[in-house]
Amino acid sequence: MSVLAITAASAAVVAAAPLAYRAIRKQQRAADARITGPNRVVEGRYLNVGGVEQWLQIRGEDRNNPVLLVVHGGPGSPYSVFTPVLREWERHFTVVQWDRRGAGKTLRRNGFNAAEMDFDLMVRDGIAVAEHLREYFGQERIVLMAGSMGTIVGVPMVQQRPDLFCAYVGTDFYVNMVENERQGRLDTIERLRAAGNKRGVAALEKLDADPRAWDVKQWGVRMQWSMGTDPTTGNAALTNLFKLLLTKPDYSLTDVQAWLKGFGKSRDTMFGQFMQWDARAHGTSFEVPFYLFQGANDVVTLTEPAVEYFAEVQAPQKELVLIEGASHFAAFTQPGRFLDALRQVRC
Repeated sequence: MSVLAITAASAAVVAAAPLAYRAIRKQQRAADARITGPNRVVEGRYLNVGGVEQWLQIRGEDRNNPVLLVVHGGPGSPYSVFTPVLREWERHFTVVQWDRRGAGKTLRRNGFNAAEMDFDLMVRDGIAVAEHLREYFGQERIVLMAGSMGTIVGVPMVQQRPDLFCAYVGTDFYVNMVENERQGRLDTIERLRAAGNKRGVAALEKLDADPRAWDVKQWGVRMQWSMGTDPTTGNAALTNLFKLLLTKPDYSLTDVQAWLKGFGKSRDTMFGQFMQWDARAHGTSFEVPFYLFQGANDVVTLTEPAVEYFAEVQAPQKELVLIEGASHFAAFTQPGRFLDALRQVRC
């Protein structure tokens, strides 16, 4: 999505949520998120990974539950902002949100180092985080869930170290970035034409038919119009994200700024890398059960290519669930339905 879209969404939410209201909502969210019980785990702490202090949020009602490591998208958009809508998940899993290099609280602690913004390095980081969690909770294996551009980190993690994971859960799944963007542009033009939106059609027709010729701003144009014309959710998911960001109980305004900075700078710095992503280049063979829980009508990470990839996957067990009423951010717009699918995963 474009910087303009992010700025507009942020400004709209800020205008609707002055500081006094923000303080009240933070208190309400903190009360709603409270976990009690003798075996609970509620932690927010840094872990030294590859010489960088990286933030972990760990929450669950029973530390003996399966550990679910969430690998966020963006590539710099930590999913911990969605914690309020995932409260029910914490009854069944110990949910670990990890802020990668250049994102969220990890960025706030270390600053942004463009030289370290490398997906291969993040894969190694993720393996180290998984090793730590396995030892910390005394569990032989954990569940890995990767969303959107988290796919680029999650797939190599589970393929390189299947011994660490009892299952891979993919959502908002990117298969081939160039083909995804090529088809996504055409699909969006079709929706815009049907709606008689000449301005949108003109904006997308200015883009080269081959996404390999785009720069990050042009990619942002595709994202802006695709999400804005999403027939399932429109911009509601994006607006809700920023509401949650601004009212996250443990986030100061400095944390909010760090999240937004990481969102933009990670995207701009890693654009060339993520545009080269092709999941098939890593093979379609997995040594652990493979689950794909995808929005039935995703206009960002297109559903059809994800389903086609799933058909090619070879794994000890695999399952596809298409979540009706969901587009992108299926886990967070339909958390109940997503949890129903997630509870089928066993360690």
